[in-house]
Amino acid sequence: MPRPTVAQLTYGSCTVILSTLAMLLLSQTSSGSLIAVVVITALALGVLVAMTLPVPRRQVTVTVARSTMAEPVPASVSAAPEPVREPSTR
Repeated sequence: MPRPTVAQLTYGSCTVILSTLAMLLLSQTSSGSLIAVVVITALALGVLVAMTLPVPRRQVTVTVARSTMAEPVPASVSAAPEPVREPSTR
């Protein structure tokens, strides 16, 4: 399983915190069992948000196999060889 990205962790955490606060403020509950239900619901919502974020694609490198026949490679740019110039010994 791939590791979660920074964006997934951030969005999931913010979703858990904000949805917990919103549900607790809107429900105005004070019983322990209803608070546990709100927290579990917020946690499930945060996991859902983190998992539905698009994951960045990895770049795939394609290698091209060389042919088995050896092709001649030119040794230099010019086709005609240059004459060798030697210094005179006079």
